[in-house]
Amino acid sequence: MSFADWKHISRHTKQSFGKLGKTHPKMLEAYATLDQAAAAESLDAKTRELIAIAVSITTRCESCIAVHTEKALAAGATESEIAGALATAISLNAGAAYAYALRALESVEAHQG
Repeated sequence: MSFADWKHISRHTKQSFGKLGKTHPKMLEAYATLDQAAAAESLDAKTRELIAIAVSITTRCESCIAVHTEKALAAGATESEIAGALATAISLNAGAAYAYALRALESVEAHQG
């Protein structure tokens, strides 16, 4: 089994952000402003990063996984807390699949009727 080099992915993502910021500074500034606005809300950094990890796996963003696991650990998250966030994301994805399965059955009924 091979594993991704998560530290490399995190460094590469940060470097890429910097490169993009040099060529498109307004876009990076807008992204930074959005990030700062989210940080200004009432959630602490650890909670925000746990949510970010959960969202990262639901959106299948490897760069996000690398950066936000690093940030979550730096904010004091434990492996158990990260696993709990991942379990929640897995559960929600299963729930969404279940809900859309019901929609598919509705489509079957509509086409048969």
